[in-house]
Amino acid sequence: MLDLCSTSRLDRASEALDGRSVLIAMHDQFASALALIELDGVAGRLVVCTPDIARAQLGALASRAGADAVVYDDDRDDIDPGGVPLRVRWTGVVTRRVPAKPPARATEWILLTSGTASAAKMVRHTFATLTAAIGPPAAASDVVWGTFYDIRRYGGLQVLLRALVGGGSLILGGPGETVGQYLDRLAAHGATHVSGTPSHWRRVLMSPNASVITPRVIRLSGEIADQSVLDALRARYPGARIMHAFASTEAGVAFEVDDGRAGFPEAFVGAPGDVAVSIDGGSLRLRSARLALGYLDDSAPPLADADGFVDTGDMVEYRGGRCFFLGRRSGVINVGGLKVYPEEVEAAINRHPSVRMSRVRPRRSPITGSLIAADVVLDAEAGDECTREILQVCRAVLPAHMIPATIRVVPALEIAAAGKLARHA
Repeated sequence: MLDLCSTSRLDRASEALDGRSVLIAMHDQFASALALIELDGVAGRLVVCTPDIARAQLGALASRAGADAVVYDDDRDDIDPGGVPLRVRWTGVVTRRVPAKPPARATEWILLTSGTASAAKMVRHTFATLTAAIGPPAAASDVVWGTFYDIRRYGGLQVLLRALVGGGSLILGGPGETVGQYLDRLAAHGATHVSGTPSHWRRVLMSPNASVITPRVIRLSGEIADQSVLDALRARYPGARIMHAFASTEAGVAFEVDDGRAGFPEAFVGAPGDVAVSIDGGSLRLRSARLALGYLDDSAPPLADADGFVDTGDMVEYRGGRCFFLGRRSGVINVGGLKVYPEEVEAAINRHPSVRMSRVRPRRSPITGSLIAADVVLDAEAGDECTREILQVCRAVLPAHMIPATIRVVPALEIAAAGKLARHA
């Protein structure tokens, strides 16, 4: 394994990037990791471009971010970042370098939220805000991190920084690598801590290679972790500590839950500590030193309110001393004037033992505006009666307006580039 902190692919080119606003436009995430490590404290700003941004969009992104330099790798020779004056090509040669001096400046890190180059928000962080949730270096020297996230997104970057700051090594996914292939590599290197979205983990559980890893810690974030996925992971990996975290690019890492239950304890709300948690109008609000500094776009609304809280837009409901996530405020489906959160219906559908994944979407109705439609992925042994049984499960726990009008069995569901279930309008 390579010590990232003592290697370079920029060599003396980093001197030309001193103080600049640098667009990191790599195809390879390992190269991106090296560039971020090497340029923190050197560049004035690092704009971390996600791999799903098309080359034709890079010019507009560079302009929005005020980039005056771009670093790209070998397979992006036709890159055209508009009028960016300095272009540095990342070579394939890894060289040893003298350990870095203390950073000369607090580099601003710009992370993109999910979306196209024009729609994605640019969120301002520093190394301090990005690492505020990371504890002291691990006492164990055998920690091996793995993540299904790309390290150019907030979730994956957190794992990279945990490996660098908190201690341990990291196994990155390769381009075009399948879930099964990555699991095999994680097993070969003895991965102990593995992270991903619930959708990532559902794919793992569907893989015939799921049993090759024996992690000590399993971490879920980025989507609602419902009880079915937590129970399935417990059954598959009985020796692992399974934890789900609430985190976002804007709010940082807020809290972690490791009691095996969906949602989080009501006691988190209003409790003293590093992160202030409140619920206003059903929406989760957070305040801490882990928050982003704001949005880069001048036209974007303030990230936090006058009291320093970020409104996450994630809707929460109190039930029996616990807070359960319902879904995103922006994703609600209107059924005859009644609100339906797709994730809440999916949690009910996923209770059926034959369901591996589900996605709920609106279907237009001339009477109610929308009806609920569901796509489900079933295991190979599921019988013809399965859809009827799923409806019975839904009727037992959901009100009438939330019951799917149609259930369609599909071979797979699309996972977006950010690792979340793709939800098309």
